[in-house]
Amino acid sequence: MFKVALITRNRMENLETQSPPNKKKFWQYLIILVVLGLAVNLLLPQISDLTRSWQVVKQMTWWLVGLAVTAEVFSYLSYGYCLHAIVSLHGKKLATPKGALIAMAATSVGLVAGGWFAATGSLFSSVRRETNDGTIATMAGILPTMLLNLSIEVIAVLGIIYLAIIGKLTSSQLIQYAIFLLLLTISTFGYLLVLVWPKQTYRLINAVLWRWSRIRKKPYNPQKTHDMINNVILSWKELARGNWHKPMLGAFANILFDMLAMFMIFQAANYHIPIGVLFASYGIPYLLAKMAFIFPGGIGVVEASMAAIQTSLGVPDEISVVAILGYRLLCFWIPTLLGFVAMGYLSRANNNQKVPLPQE
Repeated sequence: MFKVALITRNRMENLETQSPPNKKKFWQYLIILVVLGLAVNLLLPQISDLTRSWQVVKQMTWWLVGLAVTAEVFSYLSYGYCLHAIVSLHGKKLATPKGALIAMAATSVGLVAGGWFAATGSLFSSVRRETNDGTIATMAGILPTMLLNLSIEVIAVLGIIYLAIIGKLTSSQLIQYAIFLLLLTISTFGYLLVLVWPKQTYRLINAVLWRWSRIRKKPYNPQKTHDMINNVILSWKELARGNWHKPMLGAFANILFDMLAMFMIFQAANYHIPIGVLFASYGIPYLLAKMAFIFPGGIGVVEASMAAIQTSLGVPDEISVVAILGYRLLCFWIPTLLGFVAMGYLSRANNNQKVPLPQE
């Protein structure tokens, strides 16, 4: 509930105006470094022989790596299409490639400025600049996350079912995963509370944000909360008319192309990973990463849990490490670096649009 309340237009506007990280945020980076250290410590023992791992790299089929790169390009374009579809619901235009650049830039912001919350604020800010519409920007910050969470839940459930069928799932693990799925489902569909109990939801969100503003010693405008509730209701009604197919298609395609990239990396490493292992070692780690949302891109959580699941399911140590590191390089680190370039491009493009043409 509190998570739902924080993901509001009011919260996004606060995120948009946040200053760059400073010394006060040192503890955030310290936590990330600790998690990275733990991930490395979990990954490195999987490498029984560095020479063997290097042999895997040397023997990789590089045209398959190229296909993995292509799959990641389509993954980000799918996210861009999701944003395009959401913007189109309100009669505005946002090109799919530009939507992909906005998504990459948001990933970069999340890495340096506070994880998922900062990335959501970046999406809101970018879409509002492109459309000059706060309602559209609010939904661009909310809907993709909700739809991507739903996609991850589907993949994770299939992976959990596979582990249960082959007898690789203990009772305690099943309970833990069930709790994680329940929490993610609640956070995903919590926005439906606005439709069922709009007045009660407004009172709850208003009370939470008012107390939050008191703690931060900053002014609070309840009218923004009221407008946000109305925007969410209008957007949900728009989706309920049958206009949810295109945003959902973009979200699912984003996940499926990303999975395809991981599959192609294994193929490039000359290892034919079973589909069940692929679903389990993709869906469950990202499910865990969603729970640890303060870590941008699931840094450390994804790598460590992927390594643990894959090796427990019989993937050779050297193959697992090379595939995981190669996949994460393609799906997160390279796009994150390119995202900083995208930020500069979007900023310049926006400034150029504001420059008045000389009058003749």
